[in-house]
Amino acid sequence: MRPLMQCPDCRAIPPTTGYNAEGVWINGVPPHLIIAELAIFASVAHITPIRIPGYWYGRDGTAPKPIIPVSHSGQKVFLYLHGGAYTLLSAHPSSPFTPFICRNLVQLTADAPHLLAVEYRLSSTHPLPEQHPFPAALLDALAGYIHLVDVMGYDPSNIIVAGDSAGGNLALALTRYLVENKGRAGTDTPTLPAPPGHLLLISPRTDLSNSHADTHLMFNPPGANRELTSAYSNDMDVIGDNLGGKGYPSYPSLAYVGPFGLGMALTNRYISPASLHRGLHISFMGFPRTLIVAGGAERYLDQICTLRDRMMRDEGQVTYYEEPDGIHDFIGFPSHPGCRAALDAIGDWLARD
Repeated sequence: MRPLMQCPDCRAIPPTTGYNAEGVWINGVPPHLIIAELAIFASVAHITPIRIPGYWYGRDGTAPKPIIPVSHSGQKVFLYLHGGAYTLLSAHPSSPFTPFICRNLVQLTADAPHLLAVEYRLSSTHPLPEQHPFPAALLDALAGYIHLVDVMGYDPSNIIVAGDSAGGNLALALTRYLVENKGRAGTDTPTLPAPPGHLLLISPRTDLSNSHADTHLMFNPPGANRELTSAYSNDMDVIGDNLGGKGYPSYPSLAYVGPFGLGMALTNRYISPASLHRGLHISFMGFPRTLIVAGGAERYLDQICTLRDRMMRDEGQVTYYEEPDGIHDFIGFPSHPGCRAALDAIGDWLARD
């Protein structure tokens, strides 16, 4: 296995021979579709749309990439956003974790036999070069979504936006942008595509601040309806102290917020939709059918439950599945005893559509 820091990135499409996957180039978001707050965020951070790679994965017995146009097929498709704290890993099939999740998802139902994984830009900061902060990854995720609709011909209602860990955070941000700006665009046409029909969140990181781990908030957190302990008690998780909140600010949080500063991690609904800070104002009205998968032994459990409660308050189409002994992103570990049951739960959720 290659070192994590040497995974493929957004600059090229390495060969996929032997992996049963196919790489494609995805054009950057047309400027007139970057509107509202996203346009301001991009301007402040000096982020512009770029061409990025994507990787198609197909169900066993099918070609990785679907035959276009698919507009009349009625088939669903996954748009997948990988984890890695916004600073690591890749959508390429040689990367750890991501291919295992992607290949399992396309086996769950014949109605969704293909998946496009987006190779979004990764953030970095000192001592590495400072590059690709928010909203670079959001622009790239949006580019992947537009590719599915405008190039491949999928109906938005048949798109399942999915992500694990930081990818779950990004899936939420992408869906929020599409929901809040439904039918809008700049002075030109066409408009933004409609929001997706489904949202799948696997161990999503929903709070890039320390609001769920701050000792001053532990026993009287504003907005929380449960005792917050997972960042401390779930100390056998694969997520270490730093990413769990105790070592805040973490490198990934600093890299992702970039020039905006850590205040954005406390109060911005695109970055920390589960933040407990009183300055966060957020709604999930209009969000699609959602499944949240969590592990009972992961450090992020509290913030995931905060997200769950907020989504259930605002939008009734939320299903929650918790594996009692699941560590963070346990679904990406084939040897984890809860992996198969969680995949079956996702399959059941898809079948209930």
